[in-house]
Amino acid sequence: MVSIDELKRISSQVRRDIIRMVTGAKSGHPGGSMSSTDFLTALYFGGVMKHDPATWTRSGKGQDVFILSAGHLSPVYYSLLARSGYFPVEELGTFRKFGTRLQGHPSIDTGLPGIYQPSGSLGQGLSAAAGVALAKRLDNDGNLTYVLLGDGECEEGQIWEAAMFCAHQKLDNLIAITDWNMQQIDGNVDTVAGLGDLEAKWKAFGWEVLSCDGHDFRSILDTFAGAKSMTGKGKPVMILMHSVMGQGVDFMEGTNEWHGKAPSAELAEKALSQLEETLGDY
Repeated sequence: MVSIDELKRISSQVRRDIIRMVTGAKSGHPGGSMSSTDFLTALYFGGVMKHDPATWTRSGKGQDVFILSAGHLSPVYYSLLARSGYFPVEELGTFRKFGTRLQGHPSIDTGLPGIYQPSGSLGQGLSAAAGVALAKRLDNDGNLTYVLLGDGECEEGQIWEAAMFCAHQKLDNLIAITDWNMQQIDGNVDTVAGLGDLEAKWKAFGWEVLSCDGHDFRSILDTFAGAKSMTGKGKPVMILMHSVMGQGVDFMEGTNEWHGKAPSAELAEKALSQLEETLGDY
């Protein structure tokens, strides 16, 4: 486990990676990747999730498993995997290039270490995570399964089918996270479809629910600890992470404009000037 100051340093570098990756590819999804950077940094580097690139296998045996349901957030996922040692950091420069292992959405076909489940079609990841959690229980594997959803993704009906299944099967080794940044590709989520009270919804579906500031590392770590303390007690756990789309770059924050658009070279330089290089750019 690293200090909060070090987590801040890592998250700054991850955001730099995100900006450089999508700018180099001239495509990608920086906004949600940056809103989820802090709590995913805590997950991978803050002593929350049990994982080890040296012994990783896609079976997930003996480790916690993380599944990215909102697959368009692949830039933050790839950066964290590389910075954790799953593959060379220099490979981030191949993002979305022809023949790369770092496709626009995570894929298992390329054999990229750290990827348990392909994703991209929104709404499917919670179902996959439920299967992993159930398999771990059947295998007497005491480790946990984590999954990240987008708030706009929660408009998908399959999410709620899976939510019912998880509660019915008492998958109490499953911790789900929602990046609640209130933005999706077509605008504010409340304007597009209206999620209403997500906390009340998940509770009504039989889940334990926690919420926190998705950009405050102390709050994030305390909430993860609280979620882990709730496991093994008969209910799956949902953490609602209140976040800001594009967090860390002033002209990207709080707007859906950068949901799925790469900045120009000039805007990328402006963005990078606001983010400290802490671990060395690839």
